[in-house]
Amino acid sequence: MKVLIAEDDDNIREGLREILEEEGYRSVTARDGIETLDLFERERPDFVCLDIMMPGKDGYEVCRAIRRHNESVPIIFISAKSEEIDRVVGLELGADDFIMKPFGVREVVARIRAVTRRCMAQRPANGTAPPFEFGDMTVYPAELRARRGAETIDLSLREVGILRLLHERRGEVVSRDAFFDACWGLDFTPNSRTLDQHISQLRKRLEPDPRHPRLIRTVHGAGYRYEG
Repeated sequence: MKVLIAEDDDNIREGLREILEEEGYRSVTARDGIETLDLFERERPDFVCLDIMMPGKDGYEVCRAIRRHNESVPIIFISAKSEEIDRVVGLELGADDFIMKPFGVREVVARIRAVTRRCMAQRPANGTAPPFEFGDMTVYPAELRARRGAETIDLSLREVGILRLLHERRGEVVSRDAFFDACWGLDFTPNSRTLDQHISQLRKRLEPDPRHPRLIRTVHGAGYRYEG
């Protein structure tokens, strides 16, 4: 899933990019309103994170222009403007959400996941990945969630990809390269601990005893395996 991040502050833009890419999104970035509209036309993102106070064209102008051509693509305003009227104007222009600066990582992740679920819900049934069983749970890719009885476990886009790959290749050893190619992309330069950290976080939430995992097994020197 591709996200367009429009933000003129270099630090905030880079921070948002890192948050989103860690979650498993592909991102393209713009520094002003004119570049944002150009990238929107060329890249066709699945949703847009849009600052209000940008040079060239402000976020309100960009939102109006996008909505003239696309009424459904989700838009999240991210802004330091704190007046209630600013939020109201943004929502009336067709934005789906409004995040205030400064913001926390957890807040951004939660709101992005909520928008992603709406993106998934808008897709035709034949374009949505079906649920699948993983141990005693059912994983719902379109919801970015797994359920075990009455328990609901939130997942990132990348975590869903990792679980799907293990499920599709149950009983097989899935190599690190296979995970990186399928879940990070062919142009990703992996850090040796990146995959291990994601697996560790999944085990903490999915395994009854993370210290003795039964669902996601380590195959030393080779990768990971799901027994099914």
